[in-house]
Amino acid sequence: MDENNSAAKVTPLRPTRPCPECKRPSQREHYPFCSSRCRNVDLNRWLTGAYVLPAVESADDSEDDTER
Repeated sequence: MDENNSAAKVTPLRPTRPCPECKRPSQREHYPFCSSRCRNVDLNRWLTGAYVLPAVESADDSEDDTER
């Protein structure tokens, strides 16, 4: 069997998706990003605090603070 022929018939493990940073198709080596540059840009945003998960205080927490 020809190597080029067999490589063309292999289905990818994951579908190609747009890069979260630049919207180009993702690459297998850098999934879900298209390049190491986009991956590093995203990592830098996490490390500098640009991405923040909102904190939700429950009603129980606020009552405990007033009792002390």
